[in-house]
Amino acid sequence: MKLADHQKYQKLKRSLNPNKIIIPILLGFGVAAWLLIKDFKADTFSFFEWSVAAVFWIFVSFLMMALRDLAYMWRIRILTHNKLKWHDSFQVIMLWEFSSAVSPSVVGGTGPAIYFLYKEGLNIGQSTAVVLTAIFLDELFFILMVPLMILFFGQAAFPQEGVSFLSHLAVYFWIAYGIIFLYTLLLIYALFINPYTIKKLLSYIFLLPFLRRWRLNARKLSNQLIITSQIFKNESRGFWLKSFLATFISWTARYWVINFIFLAFFFQHIGWYEHFLIYARQLTMWIILLISPTPGGSGIAEFIFSDFLGDIIPNLDWAVPLAILWRLISYYPYLFIGAVVLPRWIKKVFKK
Repeated sequence: MKLADHQKYQKLKRSLNPNKIIIPILLGFGVAAWLLIKDFKADTFSFFEWSVAAVFWIFVSFLMMALRDLAYMWRIRILTHNKLKWHDSFQVIMLWEFSSAVSPSVVGGTGPAIYFLYKEGLNIGQSTAVVLTAIFLDELFFILMVPLMILFFGQAAFPQEGVSFLSHLAVYFWIAYGIIFLYTLLLIYALFINPYTIKKLLSYIFLLPFLRRWRLNARKLSNQLIITSQIFKNESRGFWLKSFLATFISWTARYWVINFIFLAFFFQHIGWYEHFLIYARQLTMWIILLISPTPGGSGIAEFIFSDFLGDIIPNLDWAVPLAILWRLISYYPYLFIGAVVLPRWIKKVFKK
């Protein structure tokens, strides 16, 4: 093993140690336990009636997570021009999700994802291009879907009441949305029009005294954008349509998990309006989870669940158990799957 590769390997082992799954588990269940004890009432778990219909809809919610992962696998195969087999795509996606789950949400799993692809046989330029393009597609989904939901629901897309820092959520949301919108425009210009202009712009901006310490990172990013542009600039319209369709399916499947959990226990209270309202609320909730300092938003997600979706639940006392069930389906499985896949993947790629 080359020295540089060995150093990356050791860094990967430290950053993605399977033992790190303990931290988000303790955070998530610790916050949930505190919320249950703080406001415990006799009917907190009264909605748990495991009828045939309830089991069916919970099963469908698990299928939504499987569909999400399948769509991500399809997208990464599109972006790599099918250089990754389905099995390899599964491993990369699971490891990508695992790295995101054990890292603070503000950090994410971008760095490890590039390395995963590199060790699967792509060169470093291709790996970076695939990850940056995947991020671009995710941001594009967000900036397109948010106006549609806000147009339809207006202020109802935001929680009406909540903890103190949510009282000005609409303001925070639009600031964050504006930043993401500008970032996406920058990516569009860099990827499809002129990446060299962006490189010059970043070079000038990061000459400012208070930004100079990040100048090297900015230069690295601009070079990555140039490589990504060279790889993907001349792709066909069909390529981009398929890539965005896979992105749309993956995010929609992820959001529909809560819809099917709600259907499992209070089917009669959920109509078409409520289904799309749940979808809209999750778009606004995503902003809070995106800037969470905890691994995978653990603890924060359980805490704010009732503030975003409590008015749709027939009994607000049911919110915490429903939040736990939601996270058990949509978040915690990645911790355990990743902890199993990671050692085997490391053994495979370094043996290769």
